[in-house]
Amino acid sequence: MSKYDTYESPFCTRYASEEMQYVFSAQKKFSTFRRLWTALARAEMKLGLDITEEQVAELEANIDNIDFAAAEAREKEVRHDVMSHVYAYGLVCPKAKGIIHLGATSCYVGDNTDIIVMRDALNIIKRKLVNVIANLADFAGKYKDMPCLAYTHLQPAQLTTVGKRATLWMQELLMDLEEIEYRMSNLKLLGQKGTTGTQASFVELFDGDGGKIKKLEQMIAEEMGFEKCFAVSGQTYPRKLDYQVVSALSGLAESCSKFSYDIRLLQNFKEMEEPFEKNQIGSSAMAYKRNPMRSERITALSRYLMIDVLNPAFTAGTQWFERTLDDSANKRIAVAEAFLAADAILNIMLNVTSGLVVYDKVVRQRVMRELPFMATENIIMDAVKKGGDRQELHEHIRQHSMAAGRIVKEEGGENDLVDRIAADPIFGVTKDEIMATLKPEHFTGRAPEQVAEFLAECVKPVLDANKDILGEKAELSV
Repeated sequence: MSKYDTYESPFCTRYASEEMQYVFSAQKKFSTFRRLWTALARAEMKLGLDITEEQVAELEANIDNIDFAAAEAREKEVRHDVMSHVYAYGLVCPKAKGIIHLGATSCYVGDNTDIIVMRDALNIIKRKLVNVIANLADFAGKYKDMPCLAYTHLQPAQLTTVGKRATLWMQELLMDLEEIEYRMSNLKLLGQKGTTGTQASFVELFDGDGGKIKKLEQMIAEEMGFEKCFAVSGQTYPRKLDYQVVSALSGLAESCSKFSYDIRLLQNFKEMEEPFEKNQIGSSAMAYKRNPMRSERITALSRYLMIDVLNPAFTAGTQWFERTLDDSANKRIAVAEAFLAADAILNIMLNVTSGLVVYDKVVRQRVMRELPFMATENIIMDAVKKGGDRQELHEHIRQHSMAAGRIVKEEGGENDLVDRIAADPIFGVTKDEIMATLKPEHFTGRAPEQVAEFLAECVKPVLDANKDILGEKAELSV
């Protein structure tokens, strides 16, 4: 059958990067099996078991020399993926064949590989996330002073700045980065715990020498780039680890989803747009349209990832005693696709945040349409200073605001609130005096200062600490 006759995951054909796909590939998985078998043999040799340098060297030389066809044929016979790869490794390592997997159970390679794969995938996620934050930092700095409407309940409230809004996106992404870095720093290998976690087979191999067994585990951990192994386990590492890692990815999806909704709404307001390429088609029927399709894709993939976290949650909560196998099929899909989804989301985030377009005249126009309403509190306070009654002034403002609102909403007219207030002698103010106060920059509070402080105090230290991974771009295939 050709690829057009079978199902292919959109993560592979449309969304996730080749880099992330490789991390979850068969080549990566089974070469890591072999690295673990080599590390086990090397440590066992150094601790006195009857294993030779020649055997370890043979294992080392054939880590990437995998005959997948032989392994697949063997698995059809024995119905066991790990033993089929022990067999395939033995075919190319005849001298070491007899000591491959010595003392280990399947989870020695299966579970330790899963943890190594998650570590490597988290490194990719971290790198891309840092670069998204860097893009938004540049954007926030550029637009820190530009007044725009802020919303509560999706209704115009007071003013903020375009840059200040970007700090809200960044703040959540920084929280995600902190969580991801925490998970990365606390990853542990399973180690070689044996069938039920008691290391009984290694007690037999090392004649009950517990010190050597502990040393064996530490040597393997260090060779694979880890400081520690889980202190205790059943046959598997705690499946709660999968939940914790995918939960961090799900948190990232939450933040990106919020960003994408904001961009989609702002594009509807014509204040901002995601990048739109020269030959891009917005609609097959409506040629004038510029749909926010990339932000919509962020929304869609984020929704998938936020729901996917339930898989490892239920898997962790339904394990029986030292192990069951109802985790395996689920986690093969759920954990891998969580990373593929997170990678795909960040690819789009990199693309969108590097090319956001702001239509400053539209932003200003929308601000000025609402500003008279927002300035009424200031007008009341000024009138009170001149001897006016605050409650009476408030009632006049309320009536004028409602009338001006009707003109805008029911008749499609312009906001005439300023004219109404200037014509009301109770306020004792002219139109020119009111207009002199209607400068949007006077209504943004400390937003510009908050942006500068946030970038200096919260973002810059992160970017400085990760300067060696900055500069990443993303080209989308579709």
